[in-house]
Amino acid sequence: MERIEVPDKGFTLKEIREITEREQAGDSKIRERVEMILAAVRQDGDRAVRNFTICFDGVDVPEFRITEEEIEAAVKAVGPEFMEILAEARSNIRTYHERQIEGSWFKEVRDGVHLGTRFTPIRRVGVYVPGGTAAYPSTVLMDTVPAQVAGVPSIAVFTPPGRDGGVSPYILAAAYVAGVKELYKVGGAQSIAAAAFGTESIEPVFKIVGPGNAYVAMAKRLVFGVVGIDMIAGPSEVGVLADDSADPAWIAADMLAQAEHDVRAAAFLATPSENIARFVESEISRQLQDLGRCEIAEAALRDYGKIFITKSKEQAVEIMNLIAPEHLEILFDRPETYVSQILNAGAIFVGPYTPEPIGDYFAGPNHTLPTMGTAAFSSPLGVYDFMKRSSLLQYDRTAFTAVAAKVERFAAVEGLQAHGLAVRRRLDE
Repeated sequence: MERIEVPDKGFTLKEIREITEREQAGDSKIRERVEMILAAVRQDGDRAVRNFTICFDGVDVPEFRITEEEIEAAVKAVGPEFMEILAEARSNIRTYHERQIEGSWFKEVRDGVHLGTRFTPIRRVGVYVPGGTAAYPSTVLMDTVPAQVAGVPSIAVFTPPGRDGGVSPYILAAAYVAGVKELYKVGGAQSIAAAAFGTESIEPVFKIVGPGNAYVAMAKRLVFGVVGIDMIAGPSEVGVLADDSADPAWIAADMLAQAEHDVRAAAFLATPSENIARFVESEISRQLQDLGRCEIAEAALRDYGKIFITKSKEQAVEIMNLIAPEHLEILFDRPETYVSQILNAGAIFVGPYTPEPIGDYFAGPNHTLPTMGTAAFSSPLGVYDFMKRSSLLQYDRTAFTAVAAKVERFAAVEGLQAHGLAVRRRLDE
């Protein structure tokens, strides 16, 4: 990990971006390949999806749609104990997201003028769940439950098959608990293409959500406009604010929890304590020895792990506000007093007994979060991502007549004659 002494004046946003930048090598090649996949699926439908699944996943899937029998078998294989855990997690997620529901309104704001907003759910969404070599049942819950709370009537889940042509029983069990019945054994960029454009056996959707690898992220970027997307999620990251009250072993464990995701994952520590910095480095070295994914975690921390030694807690907070991390843990003494100072973070974990994995799986807030600094201008996945707003307007005759000349004047200034005439004809009746 790299140690960085923060100067008295701190860092500018430009400097922080240069310090925390992650390698984007290969993007042009990924884009070229994904464009080819999208074009092929758009033209050849199921045949192209099947061919790409053979090529990338190493398996021929005769039927993309997962059957009820497969889901029932998965529930039995998972067993009642984990089914209960899934059900409790789903309940927590639903309870949290129900508080995000916004109500439509329509009221008289001036004499004869009624204005408002109407909220309606998106009619059909696609949810991408990474799979193949790993299973993410938590993503099934996190990305489908808010859609259900929003009232989305049609939800399709896409996840890649394993080499045996099957899907992890944990993913299917989570779908069962969530009440989602439309699932497809299709992954990668080809699944994003199928969801966006439709094929003979897959109906297109209006919006695609969910995390994925670089090819999935690029595909989402390129189909945006044909469909909506939640965000372009990059590799995971965690930021930790800590002082001498924090346990270095716990900090190290939390940083490793993100580093094990991907060689491009990042972990940042900002602390005014030299002792904490030194002990955390030592703990990371020690804990890496026992980690199953040690090579991934070690590479991530070597390339993208940063320890900022600050002049004060306030300067440490400002460093994190500039980084705008996906996950931010506050491990200061009396951590709750610093929450109001956090301006940019996807999710904020307050205190030593709120490690980031609590949010990943169980607490209720969504774990699909903005990454790579985008928390400075975007938000976690939520009910609002599955709803759209329509403006409502109604003028009566008196109210219309009172403003007609002003509207005509606007139209004349902009050179839009028909706009002005649409008003004038009503006055001339």
